[in-house]
Amino acid sequence: MLTAEFWVLVAFVAFMAIVWKVGGFKAMTGGLDSRAKRVRHELDEARRLREEAASVLDDYKRRRAQAEKEAEAIVAAARQEAERLNAEGQAKLADFVARRTKAAESKIAQAEVQAAAQVRAAAADAAVKVSEVILKERLQGDAAQNLVRSSLGDVKTRLSA
Repeated sequence: MLTAEFWVLVAFVAFMAIVWKVGGFKAMTGGLDSRAKRVRHELDEARRLREEAASVLDDYKRRRAQAEKEAEAIVAAARQEAERLNAEGQAKLADFVARRTKAAESKIAQAEVQAAAQVRAAAADAAVKVSEVILKERLQGDAAQNLVRSSLGDVKTRLSA
């Protein structure tokens, strides 16, 4: 029994008894317990951070979806406004063209009336001059001159009217 293994066993048991008496097992278990608490605390902190990150991600997704809806609403409103402005512009253009056409037609009609009046006046002047020349050749004297003047005045006033 005095073998080397026996003495190793005795030394080991004595060492364990001394460690137990000094409180080494309590220190080891306390160290392991404190490390376990620290690991548990780190795991809890990691879990809390993961939940917080998930909450932030959900909030971001919600805000993004809301921003996309707002952007779609803005685009739809802009399209409607553009269509309204286009229709309004078309209506204004059609009204402008109609007014310009009417004004041009009015000017044309006025020019026709004025041209007709000028033609009548020119015809009246020509008729008066021809009549004057014819009457001068056929009639002689002061009476003829007075008759020609009064007749020409009558012709002029009738043709002008």
